[in-house]
Amino acid sequence: MSFDVEIGCACERGPRTELEDFAAVRRPGPNEGAWGLIAAVADGVSQGGLGREAAQTTVMSLLRDWYATPATWDPTVALDRLIAAQNAWLVDHNRRRQAVRRDDRTGGAGMSTLTALVLRAHGYTLAHVGDTRAYLIRAGECTQLTQDHTLGQLTFQNGLTRAVGLDESTRVDYLEGELQIHDTFVLTSDGVHGVLKPKVLQQLAEQGTPQEASEALVAKALASGGRDNATALVIRIKGLDAATLDDLSRRGRQLPVPARLKDGESIDGFVVESCVFNNGVHRVYRVRDPHTGRIHALKTLHEARANDPQEREMLAHEAWLGARVSEREAQGLLHVTEPVQPTFFYTLSDWLQGQTLGHMLGERKAFSVQEIVAGSTALVRTIGRLHQHGVIHRDIKPDNLHLGSDGQWRILDLGVALSGKEPQALRVLHAGTPSFMNPEQWGDDPAQAVATAQSDLFAFGVSLYLWLTGRLPYGEVEPYQAARYRRDPVAPSRLRPDVPIWLDHIALKAVARDPRQRFETAEEMLLALERGASRPLGAPLHSPLLARDPSAIWKISLAFSVLFNLLLIYWLVFLPRGA
Repeated sequence: MSFDVEIGCACERGPRTELEDFAAVRRPGPNEGAWGLIAAVADGVSQGGLGREAAQTTVMSLLRDWYATPATWDPTVALDRLIAAQNAWLVDHNRRRQAVRRDDRTGGAGMSTLTALVLRAHGYTLAHVGDTRAYLIRAGECTQLTQDHTLGQLTFQNGLTRAVGLDESTRVDYLEGELQIHDTFVLTSDGVHGVLKPKVLQQLAEQGTPQEASEALVAKALASGGRDNATALVIRIKGLDAATLDDLSRRGRQLPVPARLKDGESIDGFVVESCVFNNGVHRVYRVRDPHTGRIHALKTLHEARANDPQEREMLAHEAWLGARVSEREAQGLLHVTEPVQPTFFYTLSDWLQGQTLGHMLGERKAFSVQEIVAGSTALVRTIGRLHQHGVIHRDIKPDNLHLGSDGQWRILDLGVALSGKEPQALRVLHAGTPSFMNPEQWGDDPAQAVATAQSDLFAFGVSLYLWLTGRLPYGEVEPYQAARYRRDPVAPSRLRPDVPIWLDHIALKAVARDPRQRFETAEEMLLALERGASRPLGAPLHSPLLARDPSAIWKISLAFSVLFNLLLIYWLVFLPRGA
């Protein structure tokens, strides 16, 4: 469902001689969808007739500059900088005007209240200064989202304790929350909410179209004795776009982690059937939707990690990445869905019938060479799709390669994958399973220790070798155990005679010690698998002794030295000497 809103706005001068309210909405244009929609209401305040200018420039500068901020910025950061810039501009202009008009007791200062709303994907962000207000009408209830910054109606400067242009710096209130379809936001100036009670405001806001509702609010306020400008902006949510990473990160910060769930318990309408995985960091449950009968896998944090912000952020990234990638390439990946209005923090994915390659190898299941080639071709194609989307899996291994009951091979678990938008804690994590990690990641060079697309191909090469032979090419590798890589792997055909030579060459090339001899891309490896014996790869080169063990020359020199000394000792002790 695409992001869809209906908007209505009404602004009337009322009995005042000047109209100092201002409201506007800006929808995203082409290539601006990442910024979402922004709306704002401002109420100008002045004693010199400059309130209208302050309100208008505050709103228009915010709406104009919002789409010039980096899309990667958090909405609160972008709003804070834009409002601070407008505040500095107003303060400077007020100071200049006061200097020019020292003898004018009314002064020439202009200030403005501001309530701004950003709607983006599944979330909203609210920025507020002064006594304009924002209300949220949801499920028949009207909630005031802002608090007035006032001392009272009769105090200096209209009783405001905060306003844009009032002080050298202004403090802005921020509020973030989840959007729901059928939500209605109402932004008003005090000429409306100062007259209408919340119940009346809700009734009028829910009637007719948003434009009719906004006009009804303003008309009712003025008819009820309102003595100020009256402005109402009504926004109704009709449809939501796909959740962004910011949405899921915010959900991860705000929603609680469920306590340990027991069989038969319900969570957001899903019935728990069993807990299928628990590693002290995550729990995975098999759950059923009683309405559709569909089975899902529900993954959440272990209660011991419920308050760990880094673990929350990493799980949010996994949920976002899984939904975005599986949405495009559902055939070779686990399909991740977005929970509808969740009350707890978790991810939801399809429950797959079948088994992982790791489980089948543990059960000693026999695979023919043809089955292995067909499975490898499908999996390498999926790895290539991940790489095309800028995703590095980082944990390719048999336990994450799944054969479904539908005969489809899939890659599981994007928990440690890199996407370019991953949190810092995940980026610096030395992730992966040691026996499947390329040797450069254990080296001293930080530049080579970073996982790349070639790292995924090496890991799959190790999986392929294990699939063919039942052995790891370099044996069990412990972290930083570089000595394991000082010999070339044995050709799979020597351990399994039915493996063709062309497949030998592919497996050995994938796990070559020298990264320059490996496959550079998944497409290159896929092409080699598809061509098979028709256009086989050349035999891989054996690694030179010094490449396999740089200290070999010293070991050889030591051996010659020891041998020479032993011969010398033997000559001195046992050989006869002349007279």
